[in-house]
Amino acid sequence: MYRRIKGTKDILPGEIYQWQYVEKIISERLERNNYQEIRTPLFEETELFTRGIGSDTDVVSKEMYTFLDKGNTSLTLRPELTAPVVRAFIQNNLSQISPVSKLYYFGSLFRQERPQKGRLRQFTQFGFEIIGSEHPEADAEVIQTVYDIYKELGINDLSVRINSIGSLNSRNHYLKILKSALKPHFNDFCNTCQERIEKNILRLFDCKAESCQRILDRHAPSILDHLDTEDAQHFEEVKSLLDAAYVPYEVDNKLVRGLDYYTRTTFEITSSLLGAQDAICGGGRYDHLIEDLGGVPTPAVGVASGMERLLMILNESQAIPEKEINLIYMAVIGNNARQVAFNIATTLRSRGLRVELDFLRRSLKAQMRDAGKKQARWVVIIGEDEIHKDKILLKNMTTGEQKEIQLSQAADQIEATIT
Repeated sequence: MYRRIKGTKDILPGEIYQWQYVEKIISERLERNNYQEIRTPLFEETELFTRGIGSDTDVVSKEMYTFLDKGNTSLTLRPELTAPVVRAFIQNNLSQISPVSKLYYFGSLFRQERPQKGRLRQFTQFGFEIIGSEHPEADAEVIQTVYDIYKELGINDLSVRINSIGSLNSRNHYLKILKSALKPHFNDFCNTCQERIEKNILRLFDCKAESCQRILDRHAPSILDHLDTEDAQHFEEVKSLLDAAYVPYEVDNKLVRGLDYYTRTTFEITSSLLGAQDAICGGGRYDHLIEDLGGVPTPAVGVASGMERLLMILNESQAIPEKEINLIYMAVIGNNARQVAFNIATTLRSRGLRVELDFLRRSLKAQMRDAGKKQARWVVIIGEDEIHKDKILLKNMTTGEQKEIQLSQAADQIEATIT
């Protein structure tokens, strides 16, 4: 028997409603903020990710699904969505349509990592980007919008952490100071962090080892103390705008994010309902990524959120309401009755009503049991005798009441009764 691949998941009919419910709320909220949906291919040229994300990141060096196609081109199943969206932005000249593009997406991503709670090898994210503005109000809108989406979904246990890692000038100056401060403690770091000190020292702050974090707490200078005037003013304005929007936050000077393309604002939103792996979303500003990928220099800011982790929280807090199934079940006995039922069902469906037919030609008793299992609210009973009398029965499965309705006006009377 074939089984699904480790780290993947089947989303069955019984749970797909939860996905649809959440996706609908997210889409409606983003549309209200005038974001437009974009969809990109599942795979891209590998260089898009090695160049965009950074070859020294864990995503590129350890986790990507990469293969050669028949033309000997290296392709990669997308491990994140910002780089593909930026590629689409550049290739399709979206900057010519509007100086600021506001884009959102849902999509499957692929990372070959150890599966665990809330972390799969094929997973789904939603996210959105503001491309074209360097100003703090774009950063604040992204943070405020994703925060409000979570609140609208019914999640109250939220913590917003923000930081600024500065522009390239501020950061390069800070990295020299950081390296000098940590050099005497090089041998005290774990092997991974020792490699990061040589390749990408800022990623030390991503280390999960408590011993490494203690060294950083004691000896690492804060990047916020080494921002230039313009970067510091930008961060202050972001905070002021969040205050104006009543978004609670805390400043975390160790929040650097795991991808190389970030500049200035970085942020994460967490929930204790997820346990140790508590991040629901993360994002920030990436003012040089579009230029790095061959476009005209264009500032941008965005966020991405894992859908599986979001659904875990919503199920934990029972925030998703039960699906209302206003189903009409056609219980039919006899060949003539089947034709009549098929005609009525077709008419009702064309009017937007949900109708089920029996395909196994079961007894009336078995059809009524099936109607109960399917949580039908109404059952239309049609038999040969009813047809001769020009009458059919409509039963309310909640109250048990039933009434005769005229067959020749069945669709109209059924619709009038149940709506």
